[in-house]
Amino acid sequence: MNLLLLPGFMTDSDLWSDLADDLAQIGPVTYGDPSRDATIHAMAERAIAEAPARFALIGFSMGGYVARAIARRVPDRVHALVLIATSARADTPAQAQRKAAAVAHVRSRGFAGLSRGAILQSVHPARAGDAALIARIRAMGDRLGGAVFLRQAGQARGSDRAELGRIACPTLVVAAAQDALRSRDEALELRDGIPGATLTVIEGSGHMLPMEAPDALAAAIVPWLRSQASGASTIGS
Repeated sequence: MNLLLLPGFMTDSDLWSDLADDLAQIGPVTYGDPSRDATIHAMAERAIAEAPARFALIGFSMGGYVARAIARRVPDRVHALVLIATSARADTPAQAQRKAAAVAHVRSRGFAGLSRGAILQSVHPARAGDAALIARIRAMGDRLGGAVFLRQAGQARGSDRAELGRIACPTLVVAAAQDALRSRDEALELRDGIPGATLTVIEGSGHMLPMEAPDALAAAIVPWLRSQASGASTIGS
């Protein structure tokens, strides 16, 4: 089964590095690149154009919004969907204000990388002293740079809660118990809104699940994806 992986805000393919060997057991991996577009719709259209004919989708955070847009746009091509540390909610007024202020700051003073405060908010408090993890997260932002920051932070994030019922493929929602950016209620909304979806909550991790808890995440998603691939083979036999 082909896999299409979609990273989140100011993250790149290194987000998935610690999962690469486990995911390769499922099938060939394509790394989606949302960095070149400024809207969820445009990110989804580019990913569709570059994806295999049929695939399972794994979307992290912002990539979860993109993944759901893809699942609704080309349901015949999406075999299964995994949503990690994401939400169907729109930006709150406070979030929109913070993003607008960050965009204005970067436009006037230039991009100096992700702040330490922003990075620490994205990880479990126990990882605050993990210099290697913090450096990896910062390096992703540095590689993407100011133009990508302006595109991604400048978009108005809308809600797609009313459209969750249109997702027809098997769906697994994975949440981090100590995620300071996305609440368990947001994960429950996804589970309850997508027909037949299931939810797994991983303890001991903040928002950056693929980097903070790759083994636990692989244990949650790899057997589930295998079961979807097995089901497809049975149906097609």
